[in-house]
Amino acid sequence: MHLSFLSYLAELSRSPALTLVTLLTMSVVLVNGWTDAPNAIAGAVVTGALPFRRAVLMAALCNFLGVLCVTSVNASVAETIYSIASFHGGPKAALTALCAAMCAIVLWAAGAWYFGIPTSEGHALVAGISGAAIALEGSFSCIRLDQWGKVLLGLVLSTLAGCWAGWKSQRLFARISASPRFFRLLQLPGAAGAAFLHGAQDGQKFLGVFLLGAALAQGRADEQTFVIPLWLMVLCAAGMALGTLIGGRRIIDKVGRDMVSIGPREGAAADLASSACLLCATLLGLPVSTTHTKTSALLGVGWAGGKPVDRSVVGHIVLAWILTFPGCMVLGYWCAKFFLTLL
Repeated sequence: MHLSFLSYLAELSRSPALTLVTLLTMSVVLVNGWTDAPNAIAGAVVTGALPFRRAVLMAALCNFLGVLCVTSVNASVAETIYSIASFHGGPKAALTALCAAMCAIVLWAAGAWYFGIPTSEGHALVAGISGAAIALEGSFSCIRLDQWGKVLLGLVLSTLAGCWAGWKSQRLFARISASPRFFRLLQLPGAAGAAFLHGAQDGQKFLGVFLLGAALAQGRADEQTFVIPLWLMVLCAAGMALGTLIGGRRIIDKVGRDMVSIGPREGAAADLASSACLLCATLLGLPVSTTHTKTSALLGVGWAGGKPVDRSVVGHIVLAWILTFPGCMVLGYWCAKFFLTLL
């Protein structure tokens, strides 16, 4: 499926449901900028390596480059979201269910942001879309377990690997005798790399949703081969940057100050660890959470460096992670049930 900007506009003019899906998906992209994207630059902002606004601009550029460069050679993350569940019942009903899924994700993520808890919009997408598809189909047969397997494998590996890599990186950096200025400078490529890989991961997930909406509107949801257009990459990257600018400080403070207090050395170690884990997952085509990976890396760094870790904050974050799958699936299911009654 090839989707040009003009053809997408034409499809919007013919399908009010697709217009609503587009607006809601952009809302989820913005919320991702509030709750997920700030993790990539949290260390650099907290330690003073970069001022907040400059860090946001750098993250915007790197997010776009991540989407552009990685998607051009491997779009498997977008394909996983695109094919996580099957939608039948005709274009109108399918798009209505997808609208409900996006509403559920916005509600979940906005609530998490209000409490300053970083959540994964990628996992929320998977759960919300699956819940809405179940409501539409009336059974679990629409769920594609092989794609769900990739998501769950990525969840386990990113969390464990992030913590381990953070521990090892901090142990390595502890042996380096250098000034804080050196580690602040080291954080610049580290934060850029994390933002680049956030775009490669989360940017692709939203591209998958946009393409799914367009395919459902055209009655071609079973099509598995598609080309991701440049204009859609720019739109997603800009939306994430705007979201980070509007509400990213709350998440940065939560993970970089409240959860564990870090300095330039710890920030550089966390950036290196999370970037390495995200790169490996992206090369393997596994959809993983930037939030889980970076937060786990910060915890590993804190424990290795003997930094005090606020266990209550960690508990709230982990609880939100655990509840994201069932919470968003239930929200997606009941939102879809309600929306479908309005047809």
